[in-house]
Amino acid sequence: MDRKRNTDDAPLLVNEDRATEIEETRTLEDETNSHMHETGSNRLGYITVAILTWTNLLNYMDRFTVAEKCTMYEEKHPLEDKFELDNGDEVERESSGNPKNAIIIMFILILANLLNYIDRCICAGVLQSIKDNFFKNDNTPMNSTLFGNGTSGNSTSDDDHLNELGLIQTSFILSYMIFSPVFGYLGDRYNRKVLMSVGILFWSGITLGSSFTTKTYWSFLLMRSLVGVGEASYSTIAPTIIADLFVGTMRTNMLSLFYFAIPVGSGLGYIIASGVEKATGDWRWSLRITPVFGIVCVLLIIWLVKEPSRGASEGGSHLQSSSLKSDVVYLGKNRSFMLSSLGFTCVAFVTGALAFWAPYYLNHSILAQTEVTGGSPKMSRETVSMVFGSITCVAGITGVAIGWHTAKFLRKYTEKADPLICAFGMLSCSPFLFLALYLSKKCLVATWIFIFIGETLLCMNWPIVADILLYVVVPNRRSIAEAGQILMSHAFGDAGSPFLIGQVAGSIGSILASYSHNYKQYKSLQYSLYINCFICVLGGGFFLANAMYIIPDKMAQKKAVKESADAYCSDDQSLPNTVLNG
Repeated sequence: MDRKRNTDDAPLLVNEDRATEIEETRTLEDETNSHMHETGSNRLGYITVAILTWTNLLNYMDRFTVAEKCTMYEEKHPLEDKFELDNGDEVERESSGNPKNAIIIMFILILANLLNYIDRCICAGVLQSIKDNFFKNDNTPMNSTLFGNGTSGNSTSDDDHLNELGLIQTSFILSYMIFSPVFGYLGDRYNRKVLMSVGILFWSGITLGSSFTTKTYWSFLLMRSLVGVGEASYSTIAPTIIADLFVGTMRTNMLSLFYFAIPVGSGLGYIIASGVEKATGDWRWSLRITPVFGIVCVLLIIWLVKEPSRGASEGGSHLQSSSLKSDVVYLGKNRSFMLSSLGFTCVAFVTGALAFWAPYYLNHSILAQTEVTGGSPKMSRETVSMVFGSITCVAGITGVAIGWHTAKFLRKYTEKADPLICAFGMLSCSPFLFLALYLSKKCLVATWIFIFIGETLLCMNWPIVADILLYVVVPNRRSIAEAGQILMSHAFGDAGSPFLIGQVAGSIGSILASYSHNYKQYKSLQYSLYINCFICVLGGGFFLANAMYIIPDKMAQKKAVKESADAYCSDDQSLPNTVLNG
C-alpha cells in the first residue's frame, strides 16, 4: 500500500523538478535577453554620442575656420571699432595702426593746417597797406573799376573800395570751394599723401609769388585766388586721414587738436602780418614767411607720413569707391550731413566776415572816437591787428577746448549732445557779437571782452561739426563729403560774406556822405556787420533740426559698415566687390 503510494508520488516529484528546471531556464533567458537589450541600448547610445560629438566637432571646426579667416583679415584691416559686452555696453577701440606713427602724422597735419589758416589771414592783417598800395590817389583800382563802383577818377576818397578789398578774400574762397569737390573725388580714389604734398607745395609757391605781383590789383587778385586751389587739396583730405587713424573718443580728441589750428592760425596770421610789416616796413614780406614752412611740411609728409587704408579704424578698409552720382545722392539723403553742413555754413559766414573786416572796422572805430574826444588814437593800426589776433588765438583755443570737453561729458547722457552744443554756441554768440559792435566806439575794453566771448562760443563748433560728418558718413565717401561741406559752407558762407559786407557798407556809406570819412567807414561797417547776428540765429536753428536726426543717421552708418564686415566673414569672395551704397 505504502509502496503504491510511493510509486504514485514519483511522477509528481519528476514534474516538480521539471518545473524548477523550466523556471531556471526562463530566468536565464530573461537575464540573457535583458543583457542583450542592455548591450544593444548601450551600443545605440555610444553611436548617438559619437554622432553628436562629431557634429559638435565639425561645428567648432567651422567656427574657428571663419574666425581664422577674419583674424587673418583683421591683421591688415580691423573689422570692428567697438566690442559689445554682455551687459550691452560698448568698449571703443581708440586707434588703429602704430600709435607712435599716428601721433607723428597728427603733428604734421596740425602744422600744415596751422600754416593754412595763417596764410588765409595774412592779407586781413595788412589790409590798410594793401588798400594804400592799389588805391592811392584815384578812386579806381589802378584805373580799373569793379561793378561800376569807382567811376569817378577825380576823388581822393577811398570809401568806394571796400568791395574791391572784400573781393581779395572772396576770390580766394571761390577757387577754394570750386576745387574742393575735385580733390574730394580724387581723395576717395587716389593716394592722399601725394595729393596733399602737391597741394601744399602749390599754395606755398603761389603765396610767395603773390608778394612779387603787387604792381596791379588784378595780378594780385589772380594770385590770391590760385592759393585757394592748393589749400583745397589739403583741407579736403587731411580730416579723412585722421578718421582712418583714430576712432571714438580718441578721434574727437585728435580732431579738436587739428581744429585748434583754425583760430590759432588765424590769430597768428594777423600777428605775423602786422609784426613783419612793422619790422621790415614792407607788407609784402608778410607773404614770404609761410612758404618756407610749407616746404618743410611737404618734406615731412614725404618722409614720415604713412597713409592709412581708408576706413581702417572702423573695419571699412575693404570698401571700394562708388560712382560720383551715387555719392551725391547718398549725401543728399543724409539729413544729419545736410543740416550740420548748413549750420556750419552759417559759422563760416560769420567767421569769414569777422576775420576779414574786424581789424579794419575797429581801427576806424578808434579813429572815429578820436575825432570826437581829440588827442591821439588809443591804438595804432598794427596794435589793433595784433590784439585782435591774440584774442582770436586765445578764444579759439578756449572755444575748441570747451566744445571738446562738453561733448565728451554730455555724450554720456544723450547722443544728441553734439548738435545741441553747436546750437548753443551759435545762439549764444549772437548777443555778444551785437554788444561788441554796438560798444566799439563807446568802450573799447568792453568791445574786446565781448569779441572774446563771441569768438569762444563760435569756435565751440569746429571739432564737433567735423566729428559729426565722420560718424554719419561711411568711410569710402568721407572725402567727397568733406568736399561737399567745404563747397556748401564757402559758397554760401565766407566766399561771399567779406564781399557782401563790403557792398552793404559801401551802400550805407553813400547815405552817410555828409559825415567825416572815419565815422562813415565806422558806421557803415557797423551796420553791415550786424548781419552776422542774424546769421548766428539761423545757424543755431539748423543745428537744432540736426539734433532730431543725428541718432538714426549715426546708427545707419555703423550698420552699413558692420554689414559689410559681416559679409566678408561669411563669404571672402565678395570682399573685392564690397561697396556701401547707403
